[in-house]
Amino acid sequence: MIDIAQTDDYQIQNIFKVKQPQIETVKVVENQTYDEERALYNAKDTLIKNCTFAGPKDGESVLKEARNIVVDNCNFSLRYPLWHDQKYILMNSNLDEKTRAPIWYANNGFIDNCRVESVKCLRECQNTIINNSTINSEEFGWKCNNIEINNSTINSVYMLFGTNNVKINNLKFSGKYSFQYMENLTITNSYLDTKDAFWHSKNVTVQNSTVKGEYLAWFSEGLTLINCKIIGTQPLCYCKNLKLINCTMEATDLSFEYSEVEATINGHVDSIKNPKSGTITVDSVGEIIHEDSIMESNATIIIRKENN
Repeated sequence: MIDIAQTDDYQIQNIFKVKQPQIETVKVVENQTYDEERALYNAKDTLIKNCTFAGPKDGESVLKEARNIVVDNCNFSLRYPLWHDQKYILMNSNLDEKTRAPIWYANNGFIDNCRVESVKCLRECQNTIINNSTINSEEFGWKCNNIEINNSTINSVYMLFGTNNVKINNLKFSGKYSFQYMENLTITNSYLDTKDAFWHSKNVTVQNSTVKGEYLAWFSEGLTLINCKIIGTQPLCYCKNLKLINCTMEATDLSFEYSEVEATINGHVDSIKNPKSGTITVDSVGEIIHEDSIMESNATIIIRKENN
């Protein structure tokens, strides 16, 4: 298990290798500065290298509707640069805070070694791989499909809201309200510092990771946590088909309220309250609360310490 919290950014970005796709280009645009509206609209089969998209004309949509492009070592400071693009590589580039909503409705993208400071990055996109990048973007990755994130650091509010079919490996995440209303998500080898993660999510598996935050995964369905460390108050309530396998819990009071759960937990749980059904096996628990339940709470709680 990799402790991402104790891993510096350089190591995080080089643990796993991701193969870059190939795009054949026949045109080159190099060492230019553009600030006009739609400056390179509908660019095709083009390598765009060492260019700057900024200036007094403040033009939007500089690379809108591009096809088969490679953008390498460019700086963006204009709104909506890569809308509706198809088959693109964005690499070694910077998108600053003025680059509002930079990538929407774009498909088949590969984003590598980029720094993004743009609000609302990635919206309604299909088939996108993000690798080795640092992203600070509120409302990142909403309503997308088939997203892969590797070896990256992301800060966001409502991260990946309503997005489906996502694979995440080696992510250091901080923010709030992440992974809500998602379906088919796998996360491995990651550190998540987040509030209200996984609410109303379906079919989520988190493995070899730390998840820190309040009110984890309420109303989720089909959440499986394997070899994970869970930190924070009132986790895992109102869950259906919840599974914890070989996990640890820290500062987790009022856990599992009204949840259908099968859990094997190493170590101590502060308190367990009114679990609906299933079996919870734990080394020790500070308090088991059966009171004020609005439904039948018939889960079995097995305390290993008492059996020794």
